[in-house]
Amino acid sequence: MRIAEYVSFDAVGLADLVARGEVTAAELEAAAREAAQVVNPRINAIVETWPADDEPRPGSAPLAGVPFLIKDIAVAMAGKRMELGSRLAVGNVSGADSSLMVRFRRAGLVTFGRTTTPEMAYSNTTEPVLYGATRNPWDLTRSAGGSSGGAGAAVAAGVVPIAHATDAAGSIRIPAAYNGLFGLKPTRGRVSVGPYFDEVFNGLAVHGSVSRTVRDSAALLDQIRGPEPGDPYFAQEPSRSYAEEVTRHPGSLRIGVLTHAWGGHRTTAPVADAVSRTMRLLESLGHHVEEVTVDLGADWEEFVLANARQWTANLTASVDELAAAFGRPVDSSTLEPPVLAGYHYGQRVSGAQFVDALAIRNRVARSLARYFDAHDMLLTPTLPELPVPLGTHAEGVETLDGLGWLRRLFDISPFTAVFNVSGTPAMSVPVTADTETGLPIGMQFAAGYGLEDRLFRLAGQLEQARPWSGRTPAVWAGNHLDRQE
Repeated sequence: MRIAEYVSFDAVGLADLVARGEVTAAELEAAAREAAQVVNPRINAIVETWPADDEPRPGSAPLAGVPFLIKDIAVAMAGKRMELGSRLAVGNVSGADSSLMVRFRRAGLVTFGRTTTPEMAYSNTTEPVLYGATRNPWDLTRSAGGSSGGAGAAVAAGVVPIAHATDAAGSIRIPAAYNGLFGLKPTRGRVSVGPYFDEVFNGLAVHGSVSRTVRDSAALLDQIRGPEPGDPYFAQEPSRSYAEEVTRHPGSLRIGVLTHAWGGHRTTAPVADAVSRTMRLLESLGHHVEEVTVDLGADWEEFVLANARQWTANLTASVDELAAAFGRPVDSSTLEPPVLAGYHYGQRVSGAQFVDALAIRNRVARSLARYFDAHDMLLTPTLPELPVPLGTHAEGVETLDGLGWLRRLFDISPFTAVFNVSGTPAMSVPVTADTETGLPIGMQFAAGYGLEDRLFRLAGQLEQARPWSGRTPAVWAGNHLDRQE
């Protein structure tokens, strides 16, 4: 299969070709590998690819034969390296599949490599010392986002139609917004993080994906959702498949709009204009849209401090475990300044302060739940500005302690982390773009706990009303003249 043909299909479409015998999984994998060879030298989204194996794949699985990439953190694939984007973890090889990897295999996905992440996924841009910066396919001078920046750039550039991603404060939605993709952060407890963890970052972090079409994300979530024995959280199973929900009419929804974020963060003019255009689109589709204020349940500085304490305490434990496992020092030779600062900050977080942080989590979750009693959804920009230039995060980083680094991340992305704390689902939809530069702008929609079905219905409607799959970035595998020709 030629690359130009390969990139014209989404994951569901490719799986259908395999099911009908029009193409083989091996042919799709070859096309994906060639696409990676074409674009990755320019965007640096893929850490490594692995040789093709002879493992039998489920011929009738919903996504059988679809090429796939996993993030270099949080999902273990037996015999493959997972280095967390860090010099501290170089050479780390997974001994067995994690629960999620087992589900990826059962879905029929052909996983042939891993994508870049910032060190320890501890940033909303992907510029690690170990791998180097991942570049945005729309503008190579700009960030691809983080922490699933490699996944976002690889999907946007056409290497794979969908890729694994994780999200602890926006790490699915930020790359989706920066790269013009669809990305949904599921409800806490929707996808198991077992068996090596019961929760990650006290339930802030979840697994998901970024994709070019809504139905691909829905199809994959159908395959990976559901608990494993021992999981601490439970999200009620949906009444029908998410794939079905994408084609169902959402009805007339009550949608509140928050243009400027908590803590006084102002949204830039291009993004605010995009919010206004999205509001008009929603009204034309029959939804009731109104600007609202949303009680966070905590002061913004209190919110940031609680997150810093949770994040850094967890980070410190992870760093100590890795350092002991590999016999490496915890210093600037193994860790970048933000992670090292977070490590030292986490060492000083007391047990009482950690419990206080969990109490803030509870207050935020309760407050957001009250909002969703009165509204079906909340609309915000995913990010308050266009994709930032590479290097933006690094300015003066040596002067920041663990709290200062978190404050910088939340200043850049003030809308996303709230829904990790509350545990509620949220999605970034590439429904619009900047009128001057053409850069994608993501709109974030959040719903109540367990209501991914509602989000998928609206996303499907928006995709029909304002299709985005025809918009492709400057670095796009489909622009390559196939070698066969």
